[in-house]
Amino acid sequence: MAKEVVAQIKLYVPAGQANPAPPVGPALGQHGVNIMGFCKAFNEQTKGREGLVLPAIISVYKDKTFSFIIKTPPSAVLIKKAANLAKASGMAGKEKIAQITKKQVEEIAKIKMEDLNTGDLERAIVTIEGTARSMGIEVVA
Repeated sequence: MAKEVVAQIKLYVPAGQANPAPPVGPALGQHGVNIMGFCKAFNEQTKGREGLVLPAIISVYKDKTFSFIIKTPPSAVLIKKAANLAKASGMAGKEKIAQITKKQVEEIAKIKMEDLNTGDLERAIVTIEGTARSMGIEVVA
């Protein structure tokens, strides 16, 4: 028989840097989860991906145990990394602050494929291009 899930928690945590400080500690503590157990497991699974913020979906069970799934980084994070930016444009429709190539967009789309709502690479590329445009980043050939 499967364990009964009492809560699902979504957190954005820097890879390899989970610690009991907010947001991890309070989010898990209110459900009685072993915070250090999660931090150690998360940091172990995300070694080698330092510098990326990763979404984690944590399922908390009735007996206070947990399991978690690590998703791919948000598209905006990957686009900023490709364009070497700290943050996106505040006026995306009016000012272009950087450029990325079609090849970079394709690489990001391949990384994001499992989390996007399409199975077609061309549609995924269009989605990533739209995200880049909304950030004030121009996609060039």
